[in-house]
Amino acid sequence: MPLADVSRVDTVALVGCGTIGASWAAWFLARGFHVRGWDPSPSASATVRRIVEEAWPSLIALGVATEPREEALSRVTLSTELEEAVQGAGFVQESAPEKAEVKLPLLERLDGALPADRVIASSTSGFTPSRLQSVMAHPGRLVVGHPFNPPHLIPLVEVVGGERTDPAAVAWAIDFYRRVGKRPIHVRKEVPGHVSNRLQVALWREAVHLVAEGVASVGDVDAAISDGPGLRWAIMGPHLTFHLGGGEGGMAHFLDHLGGPIESWWDTLGHTPLTPEVRAALVDGVEEAKGGRDDAALRRTRDERLVEMLRLLHPER
Repeated sequence: MPLADVSRVDTVALVGCGTIGASWAAWFLARGFHVRGWDPSPSASATVRRIVEEAWPSLIALGVATEPREEALSRVTLSTELEEAVQGAGFVQESAPEKAEVKLPLLERLDGALPADRVIASSTSGFTPSRLQSVMAHPGRLVVGHPFNPPHLIPLVEVVGGERTDPAAVAWAIDFYRRVGKRPIHVRKEVPGHVSNRLQVALWREAVHLVAEGVASVGDVDAAISDGPGLRWAIMGPHLTFHLGGGEGGMAHFLDHLGGPIESWWDTLGHTPLTPEVRAALVDGVEEAKGGRDDAALRRTRDERLVEMLRLLHPER
């Protein structure tokens, strides 16, 4: 399948301009792109402006954005007409709500509105590309391009092809994301939730179990990650971390030494249903862990510290 020249893309279309789509807008604007957006909500324009305004100081601090915010915002064109919004776009990032009755008709319309050589990437966190492309006349150009929230700060993008995706479209998307400063990974097999969400919900399942069983409070369980292995995971993932844990023998020694005990711990991991009682315990525990801070303050703290970490870990950005 012939595709547009990835090096000549200067305009992206964002279909769905809520929290994720608007965060994508901030990133693409910081990288110098023209952004065309579509969203049926009458508040979409205000949402994009607010999120770009909030994101811009972080992007300036990272050295990604180098121009005044208003100058960047002048390159945004929003439309309530889908076909108009995607006109002239070299790439489309779809970030509509996670509802099949919304995404499928939207992707069908997108497919009909775009030249066949344009790649369409979905930000979906749950749908498989095979399901999404089932309504498309040109299914080979559809990939999942799942970001990690917030997309304007977190480098990761998971690229997944479906049963009918052309391998060239996967390669194109990986190349494009890499060119715009992201860290794409190729998810080689379709699984619900892709990779990153499966990893984090696996951890959270045990975190919920430990709270429900009274082993530790919500705040202490969170600290067990943020002040422990989470610090190492920001530098390298679990496999390389445990490889170093094996000393001179590396992963082989780690498995010989701790493989048996770890398997026995796996056998005791819990599966706690989210009953009303468990939900209430989690909600109350979060309020206690917040220590009087409101959510806006938490987001500011998260983003400020993310910027500091990214400047240290990814100076090339």
